[in-house]
Amino acid sequence: MKRRTFLTGAFAGTAALALGVNLYLPNITTSSDDIHHRVLFSVLIPAFLDGALPEVPSHREIAMNRTLDAISQSITHLAPDQQQELMELLELLEGRLGLLLLSGSMTPLLMRDPQQLVEMLEFWRYNYLDMLKTAYGGLRELIMASYYACPEHWGNLRYEKPTFLVNNLQ
Repeated sequence: MKRRTFLTGAFAGTAALALGVNLYLPNITTSSDDIHHRVLFSVLIPAFLDGALPEVPSHREIAMNRTLDAISQSITHLAPDQQQELMELLELLEGRLGLLLLSGSMTPLLMRDPQQLVEMLEFWRYNYLDMLKTAYGGLRELIMASYYACPEHWGNLRYEKPTFLVNNLQ
């Protein structure tokens, strides 16, 4: 056997094995919503909301959970085709092959440090591919809108809920 034939065969076998592992979806019975990919969003929220989240750990956890609940609620209000696109993006980000295609690394987002996440998102933001710009914009808008939809976060914006005066006309 020639060296070139061996290397080609080894490469093809490794690629087939990697593709098979990534395409294999075990039959796990979970909720159909998969709790809206809470773990993935909990990794992305600090990257998008840098400086807006509270510094105190207990307050930060409360704000994160409140934002995750708001994201779940926001997703239910999206058009069905937008929901499908978002779920496809989230599933790509959760799979190794999709992550490799979108970020250039197979390291799961959960195992990356915050600076690596920011660099990945900035790469998407200024990429020449409209698909990556759209993915960045969609995730950013969803997270930002969900965070600031909660009245307790309006103080960061110096926004106060309007009050309406009721005139008593007699």
